[in-house]
Amino acid sequence: MVYLAPARTFWKIYKKKSTQSFQCLPYLVALFSSSLWLYYASFNIKHAILLVSINSFGCVIEIIYIVIFIKYADKHAKKLTIKLLAAMNFGTLALIVLVMRFAIDESDQVKVLGWICDVVSVIVFAAPLSVVLQVIRTKSVQFMPFCLSFSLLLNAIMWFAYGFFNKDMCVALPNVGGLALGLLQMLLHAIYRNRGAKENITTDGEVTTFVVVVNPLGPPEVFSTAVKDELSLENNNNKGGEDDAQGKTVEANDCPL
Repeated sequence: MVYLAPARTFWKIYKKKSTQSFQCLPYLVALFSSSLWLYYASFNIKHAILLVSINSFGCVIEIIYIVIFIKYADKHAKKLTIKLLAAMNFGTLALIVLVMRFAIDESDQVKVLGWICDVVSVIVFAAPLSVVLQVIRTKSVQFMPFCLSFSLLLNAIMWFAYGFFNKDMCVALPNVGGLALGLLQMLLHAIYRNRGAKENITTDGEVTTFVVVVNPLGPPEVFSTAVKDELSLENNNNKGGEDDAQGKTVEANDCPL
């Protein structure tokens, strides 16, 4: 469910031929996590079947998502995604494998790798929170998919129970944090689920325009403002009271500039 939850999002990206404001980080971290758990399964034969099956499936799905994202992302997002993919899923993963093989005693390898997987699993749960500030600022959860957030919450509950009953704390512990983060995402959905739609409604006589604010530290941001047409009479004696062609004012109270 977690791996298939973003399918609807990527179908939208495919149809619109644009990644819009969706973030690549959750999918890069999910691929990294799946790869690590596959490596963990090679040490922990007890859970090998379940860990290998679900994480092999996860790796394939996440790679498909990332390829689609790179294809339809703008130039800046495409470069950033490729850099993060190389650094995280190739460089960091290779470094962990080398450290485990040559720097950690064989008796401690399972324990050390298990804790590394725990940390990465918590990051997976936190990755969708990269858009939390965007959700709070825009008062819309449009770019934090509900299906993904709900699946992460359900996933945390089930894997915690599995790890707890099998007395494998490396499986159980990260899902405690995942449960808390999943509940936070559900709370954001409950608060902002209808806000974005309401704010896009304009009253009579208003026309929506957009102000693009260029951020030197990242991609440009777009803020909507309202433009009202004001009819004014220039003079009762001038052309019978024609409308002033320049009688327009722009209300840009929502624009940070």
